[in-house]
Amino acid sequence: MRNSVRLTEALFAKDGDAFTRVALPHTWNNIDGQDGMADGPYWRGLGCYHLELPNPTEGKKQYIEFQGANHVATVYCNGREMGCHKGGFSTFRFDLTPAMKPADNILTVEVTNAVSDIYPQNADFTFYGGLYRAVNFIEVAPAHFDLLKDGTSGVFVTPRANGMTRVDLFPVGAEGCTVKVALKDAEGNVVAQSATDAAAHTVIKIKVKEPHLWNSMEDPYCYTCEATIEKDGAVLDAVTETYGYRSFHVDPDKGFFLNGKSYPLHGVSRHQDRQDMGWAITPKEHEEDIALIKEVGANTIRLAHYQHDQYFYSLCDHTGFVLWAEIPFISQFIPTQEAHDNTISQMTELIAQNYNHPSIFFWGISNEITIAGESEALYQNLTELNALAKKLDPSRLTTMAQVSMVPMDSEHTYITDLQSYNHYFGWYVGDVEDNGPWLDKFHALNPDRCLGVSEYGAENILKWHTAYPDNHDYTEEYASHYHHEMLKTFATRPYLWATHVWNMFDFAADARDEGGVQGRNNKGLVTYDRKTKKDAFYIYQAYWTTKPMVHVCGERFVDRAPDERFIDVYTNCDEVTLYVNGEAVATKAAVDHEVLFENVALRDGDNVITARSGDVEGNTITVRPVAEHNYAYDVPEGNQGANWFDDPAAVAARKAMKFPAGYYSIKDKVSVLMANPETAKVLQGAMAQILGGTSFSMMNDAEKSDKSDDNPMAGFYGMMRLSDLMKMAGKSVTAEMKQQINDALIQIKK
Repeated sequence: MRNSVRLTEALFAKDGDAFTRVALPHTWNNIDGQDGMADGPYWRGLGCYHLELPNPTEGKKQYIEFQGANHVATVYCNGREMGCHKGGFSTFRFDLTPAMKPADNILTVEVTNAVSDIYPQNADFTFYGGLYRAVNFIEVAPAHFDLLKDGTSGVFVTPRANGMTRVDLFPVGAEGCTVKVALKDAEGNVVAQSATDAAAHTVIKIKVKEPHLWNSMEDPYCYTCEATIEKDGAVLDAVTETYGYRSFHVDPDKGFFLNGKSYPLHGVSRHQDRQDMGWAITPKEHEEDIALIKEVGANTIRLAHYQHDQYFYSLCDHTGFVLWAEIPFISQFIPTQEAHDNTISQMTELIAQNYNHPSIFFWGISNEITIAGESEALYQNLTELNALAKKLDPSRLTTMAQVSMVPMDSEHTYITDLQSYNHYFGWYVGDVEDNGPWLDKFHALNPDRCLGVSEYGAENILKWHTAYPDNHDYTEEYASHYHHEMLKTFATRPYLWATHVWNMFDFAADARDEGGVQGRNNKGLVTYDRKTKKDAFYIYQAYWTTKPMVHVCGERFVDRAPDERFIDVYTNCDEVTLYVNGEAVATKAAVDHEVLFENVALRDGDNVITARSGDVEGNTITVRPVAEHNYAYDVPEGNQGANWFDDPAAVAARKAMKFPAGYYSIKDKVSVLMANPETAKVLQGAMAQILGGTSFSMMNDAEKSDKSDDNPMAGFYGMMRLSDLMKMAGKSVTAEMKQQINDALIQIKK
């Protein structure tokens, strides 16, 4: 029988440094990968680990298993090279047997996350280096299921909803042995079994009568397949795999169907990192993430942008989430043979290692890979990946996440079985109200294509607050408004096969510096440390859950000026009563899961506020009346980290911008401003400076490829409001320049 020992510590050193003892799993970027660029970019280079191995057992074979080492790992046993693995997210193993000594065996692992042609290399998240997932020392009998078959167990189960079950097994060293398979239900009862002589590729077909179907969150019923290699009555090796019976399809007009019934998919995306831990997390953190995603009411997860830990997939199997799993073919196409081959190997390992998980329904082949433009080489790489996925697993569907600028009739939209777009209308471009018309237009143009929304979101930083939420103000209030509008948009479009919020959790993106926060993407519904659920979390809970809930927004918006004394409540109940300092002040019906109480009377000092619906009581918040708006709630100008409001002189010099009705302003779209000769003249000379400073520099080629108009201002940039474009420009647009342009525009009548 096989035996596995978890290796929990090692000696570690960065290239050129002295070795120190570290606990495994480990990453060297857990701090510098999340702190921003103030002290320079996070360290990307070569790290070296020395691990002591258990003594080998005579008559056994020894393997080393790595469940994740980023990006490239070269492994040595007692100084002898065992092999090299390229790709930071999949399981890989090496046969150590030829290099093992009776005792005192040392494993050396050189891991590098330095820039290379191994994906990912350019993306909006930190690439943590190290042995950040479990490392296991495995011993097996000479006859065993193949541990070198793409990092899998060597056992693959293909179930059909009618109970027909095919099991593909790959034993090695098993001449003269018997392979047995026992299928068991969730209670451990054997429901079908079979045996046959071992072959290099052994196939067993059996049927389970009237199988209990895996039915997502309602009933995630799982079976197990126990496979053994036996000889002369002795079990030489055994493997247990979890699987489930289910059927599904996607209709271009009616969306996703599970086991013959309509099952609208609404959920979130997830990055795996955690504050001060990076990617080196434990089962505890995975379990916390699952619990929070379940609590918000999601039924699907897009596991972006890489293969996640096997433990997390297993949790999803038993919780019932419908999963989209993908490889990190992301953002920037690398036109080299090594990069091409790496996409093939990562896709192969993703599918092989996750083939048995009943929670996985969709294989993702790329994310925003056309962000720097389309090319024939890229198109061929994508079509090859899609064909590979269909060959390796014809039982599931393929998909990809397109960036917004990809034209609706691009050949890229027809590669995979399903199509999905990352849309940020209302954040990076345009207004939140632009989402619905765009989706309807695509659906009308491509009536036979199944369309989903793979990303959408808005930065949500807990210290910024406003009574007048506006695109790109980074406030908790705007993010809540944005997400509510998106939910209303989705509710009237049943043709969407799935929607995935970006993101469930804040995550590290070390190169970021905006909204007064460095090193982080703050689009999560929950904070990076998982300690705080933002108000936007609860509008999803109101839409997606049935257990009665009431949430009072604004816990962190304490100081309220006279025109800011509203209380917003999210609920899935019919009506809500507001209580101020213990007294009921009003009862109102919910509209689209929201109740807004305006002009709430407050006494001097702290006011305790809650809300109820019948026996359901919401959370309690405290607000206090103030004479004027607290400017400490305003994001710093230029989106920089410096708290300019801490400077009394800067506060005194603050000049509020005006946006009079019926006149142009920086809140108008760029295309609108450029179409009017008077407003275009105001912008003359400024646009080059603004565009030159934006974070959209990588999109220039894609912008030029927009077939809708030869004028780039009619394309992606043209859809943006000038104020949004200015904010994305960062330091290249000063507060004075912004003020001057707006002052000039508001003199021009529409």
